[in-house]
Amino acid sequence: MSTLIPQGELVRKAAAYITEQRACDPGKSLALLLDEAGMRFNLTPLDAQALERLFRTEAQG
Repeated sequence: MSTLIPQGELVRKAAAYITEQRACDPGKSLALLLDEAGMRFNLTPLDAQALERLFRTEAQG
């Protein structure tokens, strides 16, 4: 039996994963981390875009 996780929760987990990975390996590209998070958390293309916008905005600010 599988457990359904609300999509918003997956995005939060993916964001936490990216933040953690960036702390461990600051040289790793954001694009690679976004791809890894998308696969790991089974994100939809829209979720992946939202996550990318979040981290790109954070990098600019």
